[in-house]
Amino acid sequence: MPSTPSTPAVSLLLSRLALAGLGLFVATCVLMQFLRPDLDWIASQMSLYLLEPRGRLLQAAYCAMAVAMVALALGLWRALVPAARSAAPTLLFALAAVALVVTAFAAMRLPDAPQTFENLVHGIAAQGAFLGATAGMVLQALRFRLDPHWRPTLVWALPGALAGFASVWALGLAGGLPRGLAQKAVIALIVAWMAAVALRLHRQARAAVSAPAPASRAGA
Repeated sequence: MPSTPSTPAVSLLLSRLALAGLGLFVATCVLMQFLRPDLDWIASQMSLYLLEPRGRLLQAAYCAMAVAMVALALGLWRALVPAARSAAPTLLFALAAVALVVTAFAAMRLPDAPQTFENLVHGIAAQGAFLGATAGMVLQALRFRLDPHWRPTLVWALPGALAGFASVWALGLAGGLPRGLAQKAVIALIVAWMAAVALRLHRQARAAVSAPAPASRAGA
């Protein structure tokens, strides 16, 4: 019977998938600033870049980001010791991923245009993606304290997650901020946290995969 992949090998694969998805998302977001010179990058929200022309590129990047979030959540689940595992952050990342895909394909309301059901779905999904991702980050960071291998990351993982969660609320409640720049700063915080955690997961999983297997006992 063929053997199933070991947990470190699966975590390594998932960490690579997460890093690839995050990298594709960042690269596409930067590229869109040059492909859409008609949009002011300081004032324009990312949702405007989802519209044509070339909106399909960013829609694909949003999907890649959604895959990255799910891959990271599953990779952490497999990598953490059982006592540190929790379904809550995994579920929140999955819900945020679904909301992100909905955000990508439901158009936002343009200025001075009447509100439609599709626009309403876009707005709710976008908020759900932000809140789900950042709440998942906070809960996941708190679980790191229960794993001796991940406990040292609390020094930066928990403050970073709390900063991301607080920034989402600040974005929604604070007035007078350049909307596009503020939103992109929040996205950068979220992506940076996930990339750092995914890189930590990749290093741990790669070390576990590369470690020599324990020698079997004589006669076993």
